[in-house]
Amino acid sequence: MTENLPKNISAQKVNSDGNAAVQEQTNNISLPRLSPAEFKLYNRLAEKMDYFHNHFRRSWNHFYTACANNERLTGVSIRQFIMMGLNFCSQLGAHHMIEEEHVFPILAKKMPEFCKEVELLLQHKQIHAGMDRLEDYLKRCLSGTTDLRLDEMKRLIDGFGVVLWAHLDDEVRALGAENMRKYWTLEEMTRLPI
Repeated sequence: MTENLPKNISAQKVNSDGNAAVQEQTNNISLPRLSPAEFKLYNRLAEKMDYFHNHFRRSWNHFYTACANNERLTGVSIRQFIMMGLNFCSQLGAHHMIEEEHVFPILAKKMPEFCKEVELLLQHKQIHAGMDRLEDYLKRCLSGTTDLRLDEMKRLIDGFGVVLWAHLDDEVRALGAENMRKYWTLEEMTRLPI
């Protein structure tokens, strides 16, 4: 949809009648400086998202460090470590489901980066493909049909790590004040039900 637009033009999805349409919006317009209060209002979704994403970053770092060092976290049993991995997968899956069902449809009304089959949602699919493989492996380890091998777990998390980390940053950047103000008025920001 956006491939035929000049580089300084972005697509904007309009859904008031249920039909997708392209509305041109120039990205080179010089916007006025935001007051601290305006910045806070425009940036609130980025701050909320970053709060959740920081949880996933911390969890990922625990797993990655343990796997890279080939040593479980101190004081954590094998079963606890496996459950931590399964909880990570479950929580990230729930987070993405909430975004896709409740947050992204609202944002997609004005923001092309939240439309279906665009980068952020494609990243979800890539993350889930790798996460499903990790979850399957951890379930087999939990059931005892497979022994937990940290080198194998590292191989599995490496399979979707790059896209996960890029996605965590891309979403926060898309929800940042400088981007949100291109699509939403201050009044609209106060009424967003998210």
